[in-house]
Amino acid sequence: MKIAHVLLTHRFAGSERHAVELANAQAQQHEVWMILHRRAAEQRPDAIAHRLDPRVRVILVGGWSFLAALAARRALRSLPLDVAHAHLSWACRALQGLRGHGLRVATLHIDYKPQQHRSLDALIAIAPWQMAHVPAEQRSHCTQIDNWTVAGPFDPAARQRLRRELGFADSDFVIGALGRVEASKGLDLLVEAFGQARPPGCRLVIAGHGRDWERLRRLAPPEVLMPGFVSHPQQWFSAFDAFVSAAHSEPFGLVFLEAMAAGLPVLATASQGAQLLAGTIQRPLLPVADVPAMAQALAGLAEERPARRSYDLTPYRIERATEAVEAFYRQQLTLVAAATDP
Repeated sequence: MKIAHVLLTHRFAGSERHAVELANAQAQQHEVWMILHRRAAEQRPDAIAHRLDPRVRVILVGGWSFLAALAARRALRSLPLDVAHAHLSWACRALQGLRGHGLRVATLHIDYKPQQHRSLDALIAIAPWQMAHVPAEQRSHCTQIDNWTVAGPFDPAARQRLRRELGFADSDFVIGALGRVEASKGLDLLVEAFGQARPPGCRLVIAGHGRDWERLRRLAPPEVLMPGFVSHPQQWFSAFDAFVSAAHSEPFGLVFLEAMAAGLPVLATASQGAQLLAGTIQRPLLPVADVPAMAQALAGLAEERPARRSYDLTPYRIERATEAVEAFYRQQLTLVAAATDP
C-alpha cells in the first residue's frame, strides 16, 4: 500500500510517538510518507523528524497552522495514495477537501471532535470509551485498536548512570512522572500532594515539558526534580522505583505501558486510560483531583517500597496493532470502492 501520515505538531509527545512508530512499522512493508511541519524537523531533542525510519519519506510544510494544513493538502494531492492518515487537529483539517484521493483516516488520539472528524472516511479509536462518542452514522467506518508500546525493558546500567548524575543515593526511593506538563495531567496536584506527604527518603521526578512547566517549577518543593524534556524516556523509567499519574484525562495512557515495560509499580488516578488498564496495573486507582488521597497514597507507596514486577504486555505489541490498522485500511478501501462503483 501507499500510505501518507500527516502530523503538523512541533514537539514530540505521546500522540507523536504513536504516529512515528506506526509509520516506521508500516515502512517495513509499504511505501510510506510522513508530512510534517518544518518546525518538527529542527535540530532539538524534542523534534520529530529525526525519529523516523530512513524508509519513511519526509515532506516538510511551513507557515501558520492553517497555511501548513493547506500545504499538506497540496502535498497529498501530488502523491499516488491508497491511504492518507491524519494525527491531531490540523492534520485532520488537511484531509478535508481531499475526497476522492485515497482513503482519509484519522486516529482519535484524544476524543471525537466533529469539526475535525465528521467529514473523513474512516476513524480509528485508541480506547473503547471513545466509540460511544462517534455518531451512529460513522460507526460502521470506525474501529477501536489498542495503543501499543515498543519500549525496552529495565536497564540497570541506565539506572545507575542517571541516578549518579542526579545525585540520588542508592537508598532513595524515586517516584517518577513522565509526560507533557499541562493542566490535563494534574501535575500541580501531584506536586501539592507530594509537598503534603513529604515521605522520608523519597524523591519525586517530573520528566517532560509543556506550557505549564515554568509555573509548576515555581510551585515545586526542593525534593521535586524537573529535568524538562527527556530524549530517552525508557532510561528514566529504569531510574525510577515507581511511576505515578495524577491525570484528570488520559485517553489511553501509552505512558502506562512504557512504565510497565520497565517493571515499575504504577500509582494512578482513575483517568480513562488508567481505568482501561486497571486489570494490568493491579493497584487500586485513586479519585481524580483528590490531593489528600494522592498524598496518602504517595506516603504509603514510599513506605511499602514495592519491588519491580513483570507485566503481560502481549496484547500491546505493535505487530498486532499494525496488522489491525492495515486490515482496517483494506476493509474501508473496499467499502469506498463499492460505494463509488457505478
